[in-house]
Amino acid sequence: MIPLGPAMLIGLVFMGIGLIVSWRLRSKFQEFSKIPSQSRLSGREIAERMLRDYHIYDVRVTCIPGQLTDHYNPADKTVNLSEEVYHGTNAASAAIAAHECGHAVQHAKAYAPLQWRSKLVPLQHASGLFLNILMMLTFIGGAVLFESFPIKWVLWAIVIAYGVIALFSLVTLPVEFDASKRALVWIEQSGTATKAEYERSKKALNLAASTYVVAALGAIVTMIYYLLRLIGSNND
Repeated sequence: MIPLGPAMLIGLVFMGIGLIVSWRLRSKFQEFSKIPSQSRLSGREIAERMLRDYHIYDVRVTCIPGQLTDHYNPADKTVNLSEEVYHGTNAASAAIAAHECGHAVQHAKAYAPLQWRSKLVPLQHASGLFLNILMMLTFIGGAVLFESFPIKWVLWAIVIAYGVIALFSLVTLPVEFDASKRALVWIEQSGTATKAEYERSKKALNLAASTYVVAALGAIVTMIYYLLRLIGSNND
């Protein structure tokens, strides 16, 4: 049997850190959302203005339900903003809207890490599905599973799956940091924010980026754990 205790503990630790960071992000967003920006521009208007400044005219800005569900979809070229961000007239809304437009700029400029991440999406989804199924099988019929397949095969599959997830997480980091950098440069140069508003936007984006750092570290540490288990099994 593969001891799941340490792996579960690693997962719980990073899940806890991730929840703390997410709570901090939501808390700051709520704090900043109570301070109207001087320009009074909504997230939608910020997004449309940034896209226009970069001469991007084939990307639509849409409103979607949920909180902090904002994302850019390269498949249909849409900047999807949550209701609070879409209608919000504050530094946090401006920062998130500009960040998602940063992804649209990356797409328009064929930014390599974004292209790599897009190619890894199917593998990342398949790896996550495999690990979920394996976890269920382990709890439901672990003895049968490990009697049917050599433990080394299972460990190899787990290492490869977590390796894909770790790689996806690592490739995601430059994509997210670069989008934030583009957003902050535009906010500063466009004259749509005061110095105080710019600093609030920067804090919001730094917190958002830290969630991706935590996810990457969690995937890497878990992969290393199973890799060490694999090496140990080869030495037995």
